[in-house]
Amino acid sequence: MLKKIKTVFGLLAVTAMMTGCSLTLPVNATSNTVGTKVGTAKATGYLGVLFFDADASIRTAAKNGGITKISTVDIKHTSILNLVVTYETIVTGE
Repeated sequence: MLKKIKTVFGLLAVTAMMTGCSLTLPVNATSNTVGTKVGTAKATGYLGVLFFDADASIRTAAKNGGITKISTVDIKHTSILNLVVTYETIVTGE
């Protein structure tokens, strides 16, 4: 019985370690009307500090969405135990 309990707790610990969290926060809004276009730019880092050729800038997100008049800017932050971290900039506008 004790061996089964240890196995269950071991599986729960591994599952908890493999989970991540995601948080989307507003960064900016303009007086421009909310448009129908959405552009994104993403940067993924490892160990929380190593980012290679990453560009999650507002300019790149707007360019990727074909946006010339920005309405809103949001940042989505996703982390898996701070081992793999992703920042995604989401821009809306026309």
